[in-house]
Amino acid sequence: MKKFKASITINAPAEKVWNILTDANGYPAWDLSMDHIEGKLALGEKVKFFTKLSPQAFPVKVIGFEPNRKMVLTSGMPLGLFKSERTHTLTTNQDGSTTFHTEEIFSGLLLPVFGKNLPDLTENFKGFVAALKKQAEK
Repeated sequence: MKKFKASITINAPAEKVWNILTDANGYPAWDLSMDHIEGKLALGEKVKFFTKLSPQAFPVKVIGFEPNRKMVLTSGMPLGLFKSERTHTLTTNQDGSTTFHTEEIFSGLLLPVFGKNLPDLTENFKGFVAALKKQAEK
């Protein structure tokens, strides 16, 4: 298993953060690594992420969707040979702010093969949560 994660406190309500997070068309305005997204971020939907970091699209399926709380995206190979699962979690704090946590776990029998080609995504994750914070606090 290979895991990358980042968390941040955002001075905005969870609903505002969620609206930004689920607005597929809005990502290029705040996520500087995102070119565009095809599809709708909703339960059961298939979505393609086109980033500036890779020439190929990243197809995912939304398998978890709890408004203002949690979204889970997954992709991979048949039979779980190689799988990635990214979870966004929003927690409302007593002061009305939101703690946003994102984590991606790579797993499967072929992880030793594909895992060697995975770069360290820690800085990308930190940049993503910082950009989301900036957009939500506008």
